[in-house]
Amino acid sequence: MNALRVGARAIELDKDGFLIELSDWSAEVASALAAAEDIELSPEHWEILDLLRSFYAEFQLSPATRPLIKYTALKLGAEKGNSLHLNRLFKGTPAKLAAKLAGLPKPTNCL
Repeated sequence: MNALRVGARAIELDKDGFLIELSDWSAEVASALAAAEDIELSPEHWEILDLLRSFYAEFQLSPATRPLIKYTALKLGAEKGNSLHLNRLFKGTPAKLAAKLAGLPKPTNCL
C-alpha cells in the first residue's frame, strides 16, 4: 500500500495512486497528488476538479472521458468541455488523472 504525506498525515493510496478513503480528500491532498504528477494546480484545474466532485455527488461514479467532456461542456461551455482543453490540463488522460486529483475512484473503464 502506498502513502502520500500531507503535513503530519499519511494518506493511504491504492496501487494506482487513488485515495483508499474518499473522505481523506482536501485541497492540500489534491495539491500533493498533483505535485506527484508534476502538475501545479491552476484555477482551470480546480474548476474541473470541483465539477468532477459535483458529478460524483450527483451520480455516485467517476465519469469516463466522453461523459466528462459532455458534462464539462454542459456546465462550463464548449470552450472548456472539449478533449483538447481537458487533455492539456490533465496530460492526455483527463478522466483518470482528474478523478485521482479530485479524490474520486478510478473511472471503471480506464486502464
